[in-house]
Amino acid sequence: MVVGEALTDLLVDPATGVRRALPGGSPANVALGLGRLGHPVRLATRVGRDVFGGQVRSHLRDSGVLLTPGSVTGTPTSTATATLDASGAATYTFDIAWSLTREAVSSLRTGSPAHLHTGSVAAVLPPGAETVLAAVRWTAPRATVSYDPNLRPDLLGPPEEHRERVETLVAASDVVKASDEDLAWLHPGVDPEKTARRWAEGRGPSLVVLTRGAHGARAWWRAGSHPVPAPRVPVADTVGAGDAFTAALLSALLGAGLLGGTPGCRTRLRAATAHDRLPPVVVGALDLAARAAALTCTRPGADPPTGEELGL
Repeated sequence: MVVGEALTDLLVDPATGVRRALPGGSPANVALGLGRLGHPVRLATRVGRDVFGGQVRSHLRDSGVLLTPGSVTGTPTSTATATLDASGAATYTFDIAWSLTREAVSSLRTGSPAHLHTGSVAAVLPPGAETVLAAVRWTAPRATVSYDPNLRPDLLGPPEEHRERVETLVAASDVVKASDEDLAWLHPGVDPEKTARRWAEGRGPSLVVLTRGAHGARAWWRAGSHPVPAPRVPVADTVGAGDAFTAALLSALLGAGLLGGTPGCRTRLRAATAHDRLPPVVVGALDLAARAAALTCTRPGADPPTGEELGL
């Protein structure tokens, strides 16, 4: 189960000013990535019955993602205008309203998922953020949880208004993936690696992964850290790369039985991160995630790879 926003990315070419409309939204991108990697996925979200909403629904359906009942509404589909610079990096402006219908909220408690993922705008923007937090709290005793803050400063108020909520979600999660930009904004003047290390050494997540764009990533756990190099690729843009990283990481950990809806999964993940070296299965999951992100950078928009493209 993935809970969070699905929207339309309006990509603006820096040279021509031409806009392209592509389906996006960080949680929806993670759901899409998991679907393409062969996992049955449900997405609790909010999209309209307009043209953009139809594109989003088709995009998700074609990769096996099912929208929960109540996810399609009569309100317009949210948009994020992404302006690309010369390197393909994107800055965003949003036109978004986030909440879940009563029917969608009810669907979150229809059966226990094997795993719950959430994050981004949905986890901090009222009024829907309260629903997301409630879903995490309900799921955590029943299944594993992952969280990606994926914060959007232009859409939010001062960082101090969001720190407590972010820290609460981190503490309730088994796996956290965050970017260095996220943590630099959330804790100004604090080295993002220091924050990632603090999260990993606390009572919450067993694994914290800090992504650093072209500089790769670093995984943190209670007993140590591990560098994850970024493959060198020609970059079309970086839209959705972090979400592809998250989807591939979760996919590999689910496949290894380190995430899931049985008590043994959480215990195995904690055991795998209890020593000063990560076991090969976790190192392999991190490397797969880096390759998935790199492949996504080679094509426009949030277009995560399939298992076949990753050689699985």
